[in-house]
Amino acid sequence: MAKTKPEEAHRVREAAPSLSPQEAMVYIMVITSAADRDMGDEELARIGAIVRTLPLFAGFDQAGTLRVAQNCQRALAAEGGLPEVLEAIRNALTPRLRETAYALAVDVAAIDLDIREEEDRILDIVKARFSIDPLAAAAIERAAAIRHRIDD
Repeated sequence: MAKTKPEEAHRVREAAPSLSPQEAMVYIMVITSAADRDMGDEELARIGAIVRTLPLFAGFDQAGTLRVAQNCQRALAAEGGLPEVLEAIRNALTPRLRETAYALAVDVAAIDLDIREEEDRILDIVKARFSIDPLAAAAIERAAAIRHRIDD
């Protein structure tokens, strides 16, 4: 069996980081926000609000959120890109937390009241990669639409 050279092992770790569940949640929100190549202020504010308020982030260094988001962007730009980052996120989360990750991704996509094609594609990829039950996904999507609607 061939041994991995130290520099190759470092490159693999860089492309597919080991993440805490909280970091994985920030990564999934950043991926969704950046899907349309426009991380708007509303989306960034929503990510910050989620990190400040959800019980999952208790004990998480909120001041480090920007650093985690930048690490995500670097990992996405690395050789393995999106597939390896999604695998790292999946590995960091239990099946129950994968549903939570999908819900956070949907929330970030829905914040501007218009889920763009690129965001929709990312949500489809996440749903498939994380094996989200179709009924659970539909409920999550419907709840997000209701939470973010405005009265016309």
